[in-house]
Amino acid sequence: MSELKRTPLFPEYEKYGAKTIDFGGWDLPVQFSGIKHEHETTRTKAGLFDVSHMGEIIVKGPKSLEFLQEMTTNDVAKLSPKRIQYTFMCYPDGGTVDDFVIYMINESEYLLVVNAANTAKDFEWLVKNNRYSEAEVIIDNVTKDYVQLALQGPLSEEILQELTDTNLHEMKYFRFETDVHFASIDQPALVSRTGYTGEDGFEIYINPSAGAALWNLLLEKGKEKGLEPIGLGARDTLRFEANLALYGQELTKDISPIEAGLGFAVKVDKETDFIGKSVLKNQKENGTERTLVGIEMLDKGIPRHGYAVLKDGEEIGSITSGTQSPTLHKNLGLALVNNEFAKEGTELSIQVRKRELKAVVVKTPFYKRQK
Repeated sequence: MSELKRTPLFPEYEKYGAKTIDFGGWDLPVQFSGIKHEHETTRTKAGLFDVSHMGEIIVKGPKSLEFLQEMTTNDVAKLSPKRIQYTFMCYPDGGTVDDFVIYMINESEYLLVVNAANTAKDFEWLVKNNRYSEAEVIIDNVTKDYVQLALQGPLSEEILQELTDTNLHEMKYFRFETDVHFASIDQPALVSRTGYTGEDGFEIYINPSAGAALWNLLLEKGKEKGLEPIGLGARDTLRFEANLALYGQELTKDISPIEAGLGFAVKVDKETDFIGKSVLKNQKENGTERTLVGIEMLDKGIPRHGYAVLKDGEEIGSITSGTQSPTLHKNLGLALVNNEFAKEGTELSIQVRKRELKAVVVKTPFYKRQK
């Protein structure tokens, strides 16, 4: 059995009472003070996440735009420096290789921030499908060059602004600044207004040598405003309530972005013939057989990943994610079901062990923050 990987911040977890678990080969904190408490703290104040397990891949060179247009579903040509785009890489059959964000550093350099468990696979997929010379496109896995922190919640701007002269209020959603300096931290950072919680917030990329110092500085300075470290458990319930897809559940090699309801990031009208385009175009124009929907339990029980969804005793789909919502105090799920049963108000059953429990199709996202 191979040893679990650890981020540069692992030694800091113990100070804050972390309980760690094996998460895709990484030894990461599932919680510090309790999942429900951490969830509420992020929704109402601010939470700090170590997300240094995420992968970073640089694509640069004079043909980097052309290459990324061939590899990804969104229209990379719409980006300009210091802007960010959500996108997918797909297989020829429309299944998803990964979902990730692209940061446009400059005219010929892009930073791809990919899912941790997919980093090696994504890198290999990019290299395998690169038809350009090294003088035209360079692909580099730079994951080890970064510690990534996510500061999320309504007080995140207020907390972070106290540590930097960069005007964070002017930074719009899905924009970023490079060369951001923080008080007493000797390394510059890239800071973006992004996140995976449904709340306002920032993601910070900095050299690993400064990671622990920044983590501790933020927690120290933000303490009086209620900032706390947050684990993977609350990260999952937060993203779930906001209907943010998780690779391996809402998106897989067998689930396309269109089936997952994420067609906004699939630009089938762009001229470039990207991988999977013909299948995704057909799905967009003619519909899919399956659709991702929200589920609310009517009977007492929690819909878990993999549970069968039934209609009149026949299996018509399965749960991709489910939990008891800490914000809404309801048992909720996301389910991939046959199209004919996807309409809001449709009553279904969920196979929970040996019982069939009643549920109903509801609108998503389950939670949307007040602006």
